[in-house]
Amino acid sequence: MKILITDKLAKEGIDLLKSMPDVEVVVKTGISEDELAKIIGEHDGLIIRSATKVTAKVLASPGKFKAVARAGVGIDNVDMKEATRKGIIVMNTPGGNTLSAAEHTMALMLSMSRHVVPACNSLKAGKWDRKLYEGNQLNNKVLGVIGLGRIGMAVAKMASQGFNMKVIGYDPLAVPPEAGKLGVEITDKLERIFKESDYITVHVPRNEQTLNMINTDQINMMKPTVRLINCARGGIINEDAIYKALTEKRIAGAALDVFPKEPPEDMRFKDYDGCLVTPHLGASTMEAQIEVAVEAAQILVEAIRGTSISNALNAPSTTGSIPPLVNKYAELARRVGVVLSTIAPGVVKQVQVEYRGAIADMPVQGVTLNFEIGLLQKHFEMPLNMVNTPVLAKERGISIDVTKNPTPKDVASSFSAKVVTDKVTRTITGSVFGEKLLRIIEIDGFDTEITPQGCVAVIFNDDKPGVIGAVGTMLGKHKINICTMGVGQKLDQQKAVLMVSLDKTPDEDTIEDLSKLDFVNEIFVCNLD
Repeated sequence: MKILITDKLAKEGIDLLKSMPDVEVVVKTGISEDELAKIIGEHDGLIIRSATKVTAKVLASPGKFKAVARAGVGIDNVDMKEATRKGIIVMNTPGGNTLSAAEHTMALMLSMSRHVVPACNSLKAGKWDRKLYEGNQLNNKVLGVIGLGRIGMAVAKMASQGFNMKVIGYDPLAVPPEAGKLGVEITDKLERIFKESDYITVHVPRNEQTLNMINTDQINMMKPTVRLINCARGGIINEDAIYKALTEKRIAGAALDVFPKEPPEDMRFKDYDGCLVTPHLGASTMEAQIEVAVEAAQILVEAIRGTSISNALNAPSTTGSIPPLVNKYAELARRVGVVLSTIAPGVVKQVQVEYRGAIADMPVQGVTLNFEIGLLQKHFEMPLNMVNTPVLAKERGISIDVTKNPTPKDVASSFSAKVVTDKVTRTITGSVFGEKLLRIIEIDGFDTEITPQGCVAVIFNDDKPGVIGAVGTMLGKHKINICTMGVGQKLDQQKAVLMVSLDKTPDEDTIEDLSKLDFVNEIFVCNLD
Protein backbone atom coordinates (compact mmCIF):
# COMPACT_ATOMS: atom_id res chain seq x y z
CA MET A 1 0.00 0.00 0.00
CA LYS A 2 1.11 3.59 -0.67
CA ILE A 3 0.98 6.00 2.27
CA LEU A 4 1.28 9.73 1.57
CA ILE A 5 2.55 12.12 4.28
CA THR A 6 1.97 15.82 3.53
CA ASP A 7 2.81 17.50 6.87
CA LYS A 8 5.88 17.39 9.06
CA LEU A 9 5.75 14.14 11.03
CA ALA A 10 8.02 12.78 13.73
CA LYS A 11 10.73 10.50 12.30
CA GLU A 12 9.57 7.60 14.49
CA GLY A 13 6.22 7.47 12.68
CA ILE A 14 7.85 7.49 9.25
CA ASP A 15 10.37 4.84 10.31
CA LEU A 16 7.55 2.60 11.55
CA LEU A 17 5.87 2.75 8.16
CA LYS A 18 9.14 2.10 6.33
CA SER A 19 9.72 -0.99 8.48
CA MET A 20 6.54 -2.60 7.11
CA PRO A 21 7.30 -4.73 4.03
CA ASP A 22 3.93 -4.08 2.40
CA VAL A 23 4.07 -0.27 2.76
CA GLU A 24 5.57 2.35 0.45
CA VAL A 25 6.02 5.76 2.07
CA VAL A 26 5.75 8.98 0.04
CA VAL A 27 6.61 12.25 1.84
CA LYS A 28 5.52 15.47 0.12
CA THR A 29 5.15 18.35 2.55
CA GLY A 30 3.88 21.79 1.67
CA ILE A 31 2.02 20.75 -1.48
CA SER A 32 -0.92 22.76 -2.81
CA GLU A 33 -4.56 21.76 -2.80
CA ASP A 34 -4.47 21.26 -6.58
CA GLU A 35 -1.42 19.00 -6.41
CA LEU A 36 -2.91 16.95 -3.56
CA ALA A 37 -6.16 16.54 -5.49
CA LYS A 38 -4.17 15.34 -8.49
CA ILE A 39 -2.19 12.64 -6.67
CA ILE A 40 -4.47 11.56 -3.81
CA GLY A 41 -6.10 8.77 -5.83
CA GLU A 42 -2.72 7.09 -6.35
CA HIS A 43 -2.36 6.48 -2.60
CA ASP A 44 -4.18 4.17 -0.20
CA GLY A 45 -3.80 6.40 2.85
CA LEU A 46 -2.81 9.87 3.99
CA ILE A 47 -1.24 11.16 7.22
CA ILE A 48 -1.66 14.84 7.98
CA ARG A 49 -1.36 17.32 10.82
CA SER A 50 -2.97 20.77 10.79
CA ALA A 51 -1.48 22.34 7.64
CA THR A 52 -2.91 20.07 4.94
CA LYS A 53 -6.52 20.77 3.95
CA VAL A 54 -8.44 17.68 2.83
CA THR A 55 -11.21 19.50 1.00
CA ALA A 56 -14.05 18.37 -1.22
CA LYS A 57 -11.86 19.31 -4.18
CA VAL A 58 -9.11 17.00 -2.91
CA LEU A 59 -11.62 14.19 -2.49
CA ALA A 60 -13.35 14.71 -5.84
CA SER A 61 -11.60 11.74 -7.49
CA PRO A 62 -10.45 9.51 -4.61
CA GLY A 63 -9.32 6.58 -6.77
CA LYS A 64 -7.94 3.91 -4.40
CA PHE A 65 -7.73 6.32 -1.46
CA LYS A 66 -9.26 4.68 1.61
CA ALA A 67 -8.31 6.47 4.83
CA VAL A 68 -6.76 9.59 6.36
CA ALA A 69 -5.17 9.79 9.82
CA ARG A 70 -4.61 13.05 11.65
CA ALA A 71 -1.57 13.02 13.94
CA GLY A 72 -3.36 15.06 16.58
CA VAL A 73 -6.90 15.79 17.73
CA GLY A 74 -8.51 18.49 15.60
CA ILE A 75 -10.00 17.57 12.24
CA ASP A 76 -11.26 21.00 11.15
CA ASN A 77 -9.01 20.70 8.09
CA VAL A 78 -10.85 17.61 6.82
CA ASP A 79 -14.20 17.82 5.00
CA MET A 80 -15.82 15.13 7.11
CA LYS A 81 -19.12 15.08 5.25
CA GLU A 82 -17.48 14.60 1.87
CA ALA A 83 -15.06 11.98 3.21
CA THR A 84 -17.94 10.02 4.70
CA ARG A 85 -19.93 10.27 1.50
CA LYS A 86 -16.95 8.90 -0.45
CA GLY A 87 -16.49 6.04 2.04
CA ILE A 88 -13.14 7.32 3.33
CA ILE A 89 -12.29 6.59 6.95
CA VAL A 90 -11.15 9.63 8.94
CA MET A 91 -9.18 8.98 12.14
CA ASN A 92 -7.31 11.01 14.72
CA THR A 93 -5.08 10.36 17.74
CA PRO A 94 -6.90 11.91 20.73
CA GLY A 95 -4.88 10.17 23.44
CA GLY A 96 -1.42 11.18 22.29
CA ASN A 97 -1.43 14.66 23.79
CA THR A 98 -3.19 13.87 27.08
CA LEU A 99 -0.13 13.96 29.33
CA SER A 100 1.43 16.89 27.48
CA ALA A 101 -1.71 19.03 27.86
CA ALA A 102 -2.09 18.02 31.51
CA GLU A 103 1.56 18.79 32.28
CA HIS A 104 1.29 22.16 30.53
CA THR A 105 -1.72 22.96 32.71
CA MET A 106 0.35 22.18 35.81
CA ALA A 107 3.28 24.20 34.43
CA LEU A 108 1.05 27.25 34.05
CA MET A 109 -0.34 26.81 37.55
CA LEU A 110 3.16 26.63 39.01
CA SER A 111 4.43 29.52 36.92
CA MET A 112 1.60 31.76 38.09
CA SER A 113 1.95 30.69 41.71
CA ARG A 114 5.68 31.43 41.80
CA HIS A 115 5.64 34.44 39.43
CA VAL A 116 8.25 32.69 37.29
CA VAL A 117 7.97 34.88 34.17
CA PRO A 118 7.94 38.37 35.75
CA ALA A 119 10.64 37.33 38.25
CA CYS A 120 12.83 36.05 35.41
CA ASN A 121 12.34 39.24 33.40
CA SER A 122 13.08 41.34 36.49
CA LEU A 123 16.35 39.57 37.22
CA LYS A 124 17.42 39.79 33.57
CA ALA A 125 16.82 43.53 33.82
CA GLY A 126 19.36 43.70 36.66
CA LYS A 127 16.94 43.78 39.62
CA TRP A 128 16.80 41.57 42.74
CA ASP A 129 13.16 41.75 43.87
CA ARG A 130 12.79 38.70 46.13
CA LYS A 131 10.02 40.16 48.28
CA LEU A 132 8.04 41.44 45.30
CA TYR A 133 7.78 37.94 43.79
CA GLU A 134 6.94 35.98 46.90
CA GLY A 135 4.70 33.15 45.72
CA ASN A 136 2.17 30.56 46.86
CA GLN A 137 2.32 26.79 47.28
CA LEU A 138 -0.04 24.40 45.55
CA ASN A 139 -0.04 22.11 48.58
CA ASN A 140 -3.47 21.98 50.29
CA LYS A 141 -4.98 24.44 47.81
CA VAL A 142 -8.35 23.74 46.17
CA LEU A 143 -8.29 23.00 42.44
CA GLY A 144 -11.55 23.12 40.53
CA VAL A 145 -11.48 20.94 37.38
CA ILE A 146 -14.28 21.58 34.89
CA GLY A 147 -14.44 18.68 32.46
CA LEU A 148 -13.40 15.18 33.52
CA GLY A 149 -12.35 13.65 30.22
CA ARG A 150 -8.87 12.25 29.56
CA ILE A 151 -7.00 15.52 30.13
CA GLY A 152 -9.12 16.73 33.02
CA MET A 153 -8.64 13.43 34.83
CA ALA A 154 -4.88 13.51 34.18
CA VAL A 155 -4.71 17.02 35.70
CA ALA A 156 -6.74 15.87 38.69
CA LYS A 157 -4.37 12.94 39.25
CA MET A 158 -1.24 15.10 39.01
CA ALA A 159 -2.68 17.75 41.31
CA SER A 160 -4.01 15.40 43.99
CA GLN A 161 -1.26 12.79 44.04
CA GLY A 162 1.69 14.98 43.07
CA PHE A 163 0.90 18.24 44.83
CA ASN A 164 -1.50 17.20 47.59
CA MET A 165 -4.20 19.52 46.29
CA LYS A 166 -7.86 19.13 47.14
CA VAL A 167 -9.61 18.56 43.79
CA ILE A 168 -13.27 19.37 43.16
CA GLY A 169 -14.51 18.06 39.81
CA TYR A 170 -17.47 18.91 37.62
CA ASP A 171 -18.45 17.43 34.29
CA PRO A 172 -21.51 18.55 32.28
CA LEU A 173 -22.03 15.02 30.94
CA ALA A 174 -21.13 12.33 33.45
CA VAL A 175 -18.54 11.34 36.03
CA PRO A 176 -15.80 8.79 35.20
CA PRO A 177 -15.83 5.84 37.62
CA GLU A 178 -12.14 6.28 38.50
CA ALA A 179 -12.67 9.86 39.74
CA GLY A 180 -13.50 8.67 43.24
CA LYS A 181 -10.39 6.48 43.39
CA LEU A 182 -8.25 9.56 42.75
CA GLY A 183 -9.89 11.39 45.60
CA VAL A 184 -11.71 13.84 43.35
CA GLU A 185 -14.72 15.31 45.12
CA ILE A 186 -17.52 15.46 42.57
CA THR A 187 -20.03 18.27 42.53
CA ASP A 188 -23.03 18.84 40.31
CA LYS A 189 -23.01 22.55 41.09
CA LEU A 190 -20.58 24.71 39.14
CA GLU A 191 -21.16 27.51 41.64
CA ARG A 192 -19.33 25.47 44.26
CA ILE A 193 -16.20 25.32 42.10
CA PHE A 194 -16.40 29.05 41.49
CA LYS A 195 -16.79 29.86 45.18
CA GLU A 196 -14.35 27.42 46.78
CA SER A 197 -11.46 27.02 44.34
CA ASP A 198 -8.03 28.61 44.56
CA TYR A 199 -7.32 27.48 40.98
CA ILE A 200 -9.82 26.70 38.23
CA THR A 201 -8.90 24.85 35.04
CA VAL A 202 -11.24 24.03 32.14
CA HIS A 203 -11.05 20.88 30.01
CA VAL A 204 -14.30 20.83 28.04
CA PRO A 205 -14.90 21.14 24.29
CA ARG A 206 -16.04 24.50 22.95
CA ASN A 207 -19.68 24.34 21.93
CA GLU A 208 -22.94 26.20 22.50
CA GLN A 209 -23.06 25.02 26.11
CA THR A 210 -19.46 25.87 27.03
CA LEU A 211 -18.79 29.08 25.08
CA ASN A 212 -18.35 31.85 27.68
CA MET A 213 -18.97 29.27 30.42
CA ILE A 214 -16.93 31.51 32.73
CA ASN A 215 -17.96 35.14 32.38
CA THR A 216 -18.14 38.17 34.66
CA ASP A 217 -21.03 36.75 36.71
CA GLN A 218 -19.06 33.58 37.44
CA ILE A 219 -15.85 35.48 38.21
CA ASN A 220 -17.74 37.63 40.71
CA MET A 221 -18.45 34.46 42.71
CA MET A 222 -14.74 33.65 43.03
CA LYS A 223 -12.15 34.44 45.66
CA PRO A 224 -9.96 37.45 44.83
CA THR A 225 -6.98 35.06 45.13
CA VAL A 226 -8.23 32.67 42.44
CA ARG A 227 -6.15 31.86 39.35
CA LEU A 228 -7.75 30.68 36.09
CA ILE A 229 -6.20 28.33 33.51
CA ASN A 230 -7.43 27.58 29.99
CA CYS A 231 -5.56 24.94 27.99
CA ALA A 232 -8.72 23.66 26.29
CA ARG A 233 -10.26 25.99 23.69
CA GLY A 234 -10.36 29.75 23.36
CA GLY A 235 -13.60 31.39 24.46
CA ILE A 236 -14.60 28.96 27.21
CA ILE A 237 -13.39 31.60 29.65
CA ASN A 238 -14.52 34.96 28.27
CA GLU A 239 -11.43 37.08 27.59
CA ASP A 240 -13.13 40.43 28.17
CA ALA A 241 -14.21 39.20 31.60
CA ILE A 242 -10.66 38.03 32.37
CA TYR A 243 -9.07 41.38 31.54
CA LYS A 244 -11.77 43.30 33.39
CA ALA A 245 -11.15 41.12 36.45
CA LEU A 246 -7.37 41.60 36.20
CA THR A 247 -7.80 45.37 35.88
CA GLU A 248 -10.05 45.47 38.94
CA LYS A 249 -7.83 42.99 40.81
CA ARG A 250 -10.83 40.66 41.19
CA ILE A 251 -8.55 37.68 40.47
CA ALA A 252 -4.91 36.96 41.21
CA GLY A 253 -4.01 35.70 37.77
CA ALA A 254 -4.94 33.95 34.53
CA ALA A 255 -3.01 31.63 32.23
CA LEU A 256 -4.15 31.24 28.62
CA ASP A 257 -2.73 28.73 26.15
CA VAL A 258 -5.64 29.08 23.72
CA PHE A 259 -7.51 31.99 22.18
CA PRO A 260 -10.76 32.54 20.25
CA LYS A 261 -8.64 33.47 17.23
CA GLU A 262 -5.14 32.08 16.79
CA PRO A 263 -2.74 33.75 16.59
CA PRO A 264 -4.54 36.42 18.66
CA GLU A 265 -4.92 39.87 17.14
CA ASP A 266 -5.63 41.54 20.50
CA MET A 267 -2.36 41.71 22.43
CA ARG A 268 -3.72 43.38 25.58
CA PHE A 269 -2.39 40.55 27.76
CA LYS A 270 1.06 42.15 27.49
CA ASP A 271 -0.16 44.86 29.87
CA TYR A 272 -0.80 42.43 32.74
CA ASP A 273 1.93 40.73 34.77
CA GLY A 274 -0.84 38.56 36.20
CA CYS A 275 -1.70 37.16 32.78
CA LEU A 276 0.53 34.33 31.55
CA VAL A 277 0.14 33.41 27.87
CA THR A 278 1.60 30.68 25.66
CA PRO A 279 1.02 30.02 21.91
CA HIS A 280 -1.16 26.88 22.09
CA LEU A 281 1.61 24.66 23.45
CA GLY A 282 -0.55 22.08 25.22
CA ALA A 283 0.38 19.27 22.84
CA SER A 284 3.78 20.64 21.83
CA THR A 285 6.24 18.22 23.37
CA MET A 286 8.66 15.94 21.57
CA GLU A 287 7.10 12.94 23.29
CA ALA A 288 3.59 13.87 22.22
CA GLN A 289 4.67 14.46 18.64
CA ILE A 290 6.33 11.03 18.54
CA GLU A 291 3.34 9.34 20.13
CA VAL A 292 0.77 10.81 17.75
CA ALA A 293 3.01 10.11 14.74
CA VAL A 294 3.46 6.46 15.67
CA GLU A 295 -0.21 6.04 16.54
CA ALA A 296 -1.34 7.67 13.29
CA ALA A 297 0.91 5.32 11.30
CA GLN A 298 -0.38 2.25 13.14
CA ILE A 299 -4.10 2.98 12.94
CA LEU A 300 -3.91 4.04 9.28
CA VAL A 301 -2.22 0.82 8.16
CA GLU A 302 -4.57 -1.35 10.24
CA ALA A 303 -7.61 0.39 8.78
CA ILE A 304 -6.40 -0.04 5.20
CA ARG A 305 -5.55 -3.68 5.82
CA GLY A 306 -9.01 -4.17 7.29
CA THR A 307 -7.70 -5.75 10.49
CA SER A 308 -9.16 -3.09 12.83
CA ILE A 309 -10.39 0.48 12.90
CA SER A 310 -9.36 2.70 15.84
CA ASN A 311 -10.30 6.30 16.63
CA ALA A 312 -12.51 6.54 13.57
CA LEU A 313 -14.47 9.80 13.42
CA ASN A 314 -16.81 8.51 10.77
CA ALA A 315 -18.04 4.99 10.20
CA PRO A 316 -18.00 3.29 6.79
CA SER A 317 -21.53 2.66 5.53
CA THR A 318 -22.91 -0.82 6.20
CA THR A 319 -26.50 -0.08 5.29
CA GLY A 320 -26.65 -2.69 2.54
CA SER A 321 -26.72 -5.60 4.99
CA ILE A 322 -29.19 -4.06 7.44
CA PRO A 323 -33.00 -4.34 7.05
CA PRO A 324 -34.51 -1.03 5.87
CA LEU A 325 -36.75 -0.81 8.97
CA VAL A 326 -33.70 -1.04 11.24
CA ASN A 327 -32.03 1.79 9.32
CA LYS A 328 -35.12 3.93 9.81
CA TYR A 329 -35.20 3.17 13.53
CA ALA A 330 -31.51 4.00 13.75
CA GLU A 331 -32.23 7.48 12.38
CA LEU A 332 -35.25 7.87 14.66
CA ALA A 333 -33.18 6.81 17.67
CA ARG A 334 -30.44 9.34 16.88
CA ARG A 335 -33.00 12.14 16.75
CA VAL A 336 -34.64 10.97 19.96
CA GLY A 337 -31.18 11.08 21.55
CA VAL A 338 -30.66 14.68 20.40
CA VAL A 339 -34.03 15.73 21.86
CA LEU A 340 -33.30 14.01 25.17
CA SER A 341 -29.85 15.59 25.37
CA THR A 342 -31.61 18.95 25.13
CA ILE A 343 -34.57 18.45 27.48
CA ALA A 344 -32.69 16.40 30.11
CA PRO A 345 -30.03 18.74 31.55
CA GLY A 346 -27.61 17.59 34.23
CA VAL A 347 -25.20 14.74 34.87
CA VAL A 348 -26.38 11.46 33.36
CA LYS A 349 -27.09 8.82 35.98
CA GLN A 350 -29.06 6.18 34.09
CA VAL A 351 -30.09 5.43 30.50
CA GLN A 352 -32.62 2.84 29.39
CA VAL A 353 -34.02 1.92 25.99
CA GLU A 354 -36.83 -0.45 25.13
CA TYR A 355 -37.81 -2.04 21.83
CA ARG A 356 -41.37 -3.29 21.44
CA GLY A 357 -43.13 -5.11 18.66
CA ALA A 358 -41.56 -6.08 15.32
CA ILE A 359 -38.34 -4.11 15.85
CA ALA A 360 -37.58 -6.15 19.00
CA ASP A 361 -36.93 -9.25 16.87
CA MET A 362 -34.39 -7.47 14.64
CA PRO A 363 -30.66 -6.68 15.09
CA VAL A 364 -30.85 -3.37 16.99
CA GLN A 365 -27.30 -2.83 18.25
CA GLY A 366 -26.80 -0.13 15.61
CA VAL A 367 -30.07 1.52 16.63
CA THR A 368 -28.92 1.75 20.25
CA LEU A 369 -25.57 3.16 19.16
CA ASN A 370 -27.27 5.79 17.03
CA PHE A 371 -29.35 6.82 20.02
CA GLU A 372 -26.17 7.05 22.08
CA ILE A 373 -24.55 9.24 19.40
CA GLY A 374 -27.50 11.63 19.44
CA LEU A 375 -27.52 11.76 23.23
CA LEU A 376 -23.79 12.42 23.67
CA GLN A 377 -22.65 14.35 20.57
CA LYS A 378 -23.03 17.86 21.99
CA HIS A 379 -20.56 17.00 24.76
CA PHE A 380 -17.71 16.24 22.33
CA GLU A 381 -15.90 18.30 19.71
CA MET A 382 -15.07 15.27 17.57
CA PRO A 383 -17.88 13.71 15.53
CA LEU A 384 -19.20 10.57 17.24
CA ASN A 385 -19.88 7.40 15.30
CA MET A 386 -20.40 3.67 15.65
CA VAL A 387 -16.72 3.14 16.44
CA ASN A 388 -15.77 5.78 18.98
CA THR A 389 -19.05 6.31 20.83
CA PRO A 390 -18.96 3.13 23.00
CA VAL A 391 -15.38 3.88 24.09
CA LEU A 392 -16.11 7.51 24.96
CA ALA A 393 -19.33 6.58 26.77
CA LYS A 394 -17.51 3.94 28.81
CA GLU A 395 -14.83 6.45 29.80
CA ARG A 396 -17.58 8.66 31.21
CA GLY A 397 -19.24 5.78 33.07
CA ILE A 398 -22.34 5.75 30.83
CA SER A 399 -24.00 2.45 30.00
CA ILE A 400 -27.37 1.73 28.41
CA ASP A 401 -29.79 -0.88 29.72
CA VAL A 402 -31.59 -2.46 26.76
CA THR A 403 -34.82 -4.45 26.94
CA LYS A 404 -36.77 -6.11 24.12
CA ASN A 405 -40.44 -7.05 24.15
CA PRO A 406 -41.90 -8.52 20.95
CA THR A 407 -45.42 -7.76 22.20
CA PRO A 408 -46.50 -4.45 20.63
CA LYS A 409 -48.00 -1.60 22.63
CA ASP A 410 -50.25 0.97 20.92
CA VAL A 411 -48.34 0.65 17.62
CA ALA A 412 -46.82 -2.23 15.63
CA SER A 413 -43.32 -1.43 16.87
CA SER A 414 -41.71 1.30 18.90
CA PHE A 415 -38.45 2.61 20.38
CA SER A 416 -38.49 4.17 23.86
CA ALA A 417 -35.67 5.88 25.74
CA LYS A 418 -35.44 7.05 29.34
CA VAL A 419 -32.68 9.30 30.67
CA VAL A 420 -32.23 9.97 34.38
CA THR A 421 -29.95 12.85 35.38
CA ASP A 422 -29.25 14.50 38.70
CA LYS A 423 -31.91 17.06 37.77
CA VAL A 424 -34.72 15.37 35.80
CA THR A 425 -36.10 12.14 34.39
CA ARG A 426 -37.26 12.26 30.78
CA THR A 427 -38.79 9.65 28.45
CA ILE A 428 -39.54 9.67 24.73
CA THR A 429 -41.19 7.02 22.57
CA GLY A 430 -41.02 6.98 18.80
CA SER A 431 -42.19 4.78 15.97
CA VAL A 432 -41.71 4.31 12.22
CA PHE A 433 -44.96 4.26 10.27
CA GLY A 434 -45.11 2.43 6.96
CA GLU A 435 -41.39 1.59 7.31
CA LYS A 436 -40.46 5.16 6.31
CA LEU A 437 -42.20 7.86 8.37
CA LEU A 438 -40.41 8.84 11.60
CA ARG A 439 -42.64 9.96 14.45
CA ILE A 440 -42.30 10.86 18.13
CA ILE A 441 -45.51 9.60 19.73
CA GLU A 442 -44.95 10.19 23.46
CA ILE A 443 -42.88 12.47 25.66
CA ASP A 444 -42.87 12.23 29.47
CA GLY A 445 -46.19 10.40 29.42
CA PHE A 446 -47.86 12.97 27.12
CA ASP A 447 -49.33 11.29 24.04
CA THR A 448 -48.45 13.36 20.99
CA GLU A 449 -47.32 12.97 17.39
CA ILE A 450 -44.71 14.96 15.53
CA THR A 451 -42.12 14.45 12.80
CA PRO A 452 -38.66 14.82 14.38
CA GLN A 453 -36.85 16.86 11.76
CA GLY A 454 -35.32 20.29 11.36
CA CYS A 455 -35.57 22.65 14.31
CA VAL A 456 -37.96 21.47 17.02
CA ALA A 457 -39.17 23.44 20.04
CA VAL A 458 -40.47 21.48 23.04
CA ILE A 459 -42.67 23.54 25.36
CA PHE A 460 -43.93 22.14 28.68
CA ASN A 461 -46.90 24.30 29.66
CA ASP A 462 -50.04 24.72 31.73
CA ASP A 463 -53.05 23.25 29.91
CA LYS A 464 -55.28 26.23 29.20
CA PRO A 465 -57.09 27.75 26.20
CA GLY A 466 -55.09 29.92 23.81
CA VAL A 467 -51.71 28.22 24.11
CA ILE A 468 -51.36 27.25 20.45
CA GLY A 469 -52.57 30.65 19.26
CA ALA A 470 -50.21 32.55 21.56
CA VAL A 471 -47.20 30.48 20.55
CA GLY A 472 -48.07 30.82 16.85
CA THR A 473 -48.53 34.57 17.20
CA MET A 474 -45.21 35.00 19.01
CA LEU A 475 -43.35 32.94 16.41
CA GLY A 476 -45.05 34.91 13.65
CA LYS A 477 -43.94 38.15 15.29
CA HIS A 478 -40.36 36.90 14.94
CA LYS A 479 -41.01 35.74 11.35
CA ILE A 480 -40.73 32.03 12.13
CA ASN A 481 -43.13 29.58 10.50
CA ILE A 482 -44.52 26.41 12.12
CA CYS A 483 -44.08 23.32 9.91
CA THR A 484 -45.70 20.61 12.04
CA MET A 485 -47.16 20.51 15.54
CA GLY A 486 -47.99 17.93 18.19
CA VAL A 487 -49.92 18.49 21.42
CA GLY A 488 -50.20 16.19 24.45
CA GLN A 489 -52.32 16.70 27.56
CA LYS A 490 -52.63 15.35 31.10
CA LEU A 491 -56.11 16.53 31.98
CA ASP A 492 -55.92 15.45 35.62
CA GLN A 493 -52.78 17.56 36.14
CA GLN A 494 -53.83 20.43 33.86
CA LYS A 495 -50.42 20.12 32.17
CA ALA A 496 -49.52 19.79 28.51
CA VAL A 497 -46.62 19.60 26.10
CA LEU A 498 -46.42 21.37 22.77
CA MET A 499 -43.89 20.23 20.18
CA VAL A 500 -43.46 22.34 17.05
CA SER A 501 -41.06 21.96 14.15
CA LEU A 502 -39.96 25.31 12.74
CA ASP A 503 -38.63 26.55 9.42
CA LYS A 504 -35.63 28.17 11.12
CA THR A 505 -33.88 28.22 14.46
CA PRO A 506 -35.24 30.89 16.84
CA ASP A 507 -32.72 33.35 18.23
CA GLU A 508 -32.29 34.16 21.93
CA ASP A 509 -34.80 37.02 21.81
CA THR A 510 -37.48 34.74 20.38
CA ILE A 511 -36.85 32.06 23.00
CA GLU A 512 -36.93 34.68 25.76
CA ASP A 513 -40.24 36.09 24.50
CA LEU A 514 -41.74 32.59 24.35
CA SER A 515 -40.54 31.77 27.85
CA LYS A 516 -42.27 34.91 29.18
CA LEU A 517 -45.70 33.64 28.11
CA ASP A 518 -47.56 33.03 31.36
CA PHE A 519 -48.44 29.40 30.59
CA VAL A 520 -44.88 28.29 29.72
CA ASN A 521 -43.10 26.17 32.35
CA GLU A 522 -40.05 25.06 30.31
CA ILE A 523 -38.92 25.57 26.74
CA PHE A 524 -36.19 23.73 24.83
CA VAL A 525 -34.98 24.08 21.24
CA CYS A 526 -32.95 21.48 19.34
CA ASN A 527 -31.78 20.94 15.76
CA LEU A 528 -32.28 17.42 14.44
CA ASP A 529 -30.79 17.55 10.92
